[in-house]
Amino acid sequence: MINKTLQVKLGNWTLDNPIIPASGTFGFGFDHNEYYDINILGSISLKAITPTARYGNPLPRICEINHGMINSIGLQNAGVDHAIQYELKHLGKVFHKKVIANVAATDIEGYVEVIKKLNSQTIIAIYEINVSCPNIEKGCMKFDEDPRALAILIKTIKKIAKKPIYIKLSPRVTDIVQMAKVCEDSGADGLVLINTMPGMRIDLLSGKPIMANKVGGMSGPAIKPIAVRAIYLCRKAVKIPIIGCGGVSNASDVIELMYAGANAVQVGSENLIDPYACQKIIAELPVVMKKYKIKNIKDIIGFSTNS
Repeated sequence: MINKTLQVKLGNWTLDNPIIPASGTFGFGFDHNEYYDINILGSISLKAITPTARYGNPLPRICEINHGMINSIGLQNAGVDHAIQYELKHLGKVFHKKVIANVAATDIEGYVEVIKKLNSQTIIAIYEINVSCPNIEKGCMKFDEDPRALAILIKTIKKIAKKPIYIKLSPRVTDIVQMAKVCEDSGADGLVLINTMPGMRIDLLSGKPIMANKVGGMSGPAIKPIAVRAIYLCRKAVKIPIIGCGGVSNASDVIELMYAGANAVQVGSENLIDPYACQKIIAELPVVMKKYKIKNIKDIIGFSTNS
């Protein structure tokens, strides 16, 4: 039975609850159906889909840090054609809601190619455009750092996309509010805040970087304050929906990001620690809402920005 006090909207799309596994931490979803009925989720942000298959970066490409992790996966996936022929079909057999397709590429042509091929997929509700290019610096245009390039990308995608586009921004820029405004002014339908922070660890025995790629994207509870700040500042500056992401590990974190201005919330690294993380957070939400006297979760969206 649907708990209407947990329902939220992303544009015209109503989600049963605000909980969405973040891209890259839940695969294409269907494997997790072995643990619990994934239809309890608000939606799923799929693993990044690129124009062609990518092996990703060399091993090792994950390491732990205090209160989080660093990854340098390199957008490993089988490419858009395989996603359509296999992953999306397989997911559709067990998940009966619409999903978010995370699209990544190194140039405008690559984004356009993927979106044109995905336009016909009815299971997809929105495109999450990954402009941060984490861990694939070589040959990658810095859309997340160049306002002009970002504007051109968004305007080009909007001409061919048959679904709303949400831009996933990096917190490493000098002014994330400026980038958020560029997104809104260029026609983006929403934002995803935030992507990972750059990080690195060194092995004390060898004195060398732990990961083969040397640096990677830091995620987990350590970056939650950075996410809260970015969401708060951008919510005060733009009107389009925001999907919050960064350091969420429990229901209280979800409420904090929504107070800051998130319309829905993605859960990332916690899924890699506990495959039941999203299930637990959804179950915890009504309890935590009662604790803080919240009658309907949509009522708290952006509440902190009013003070």
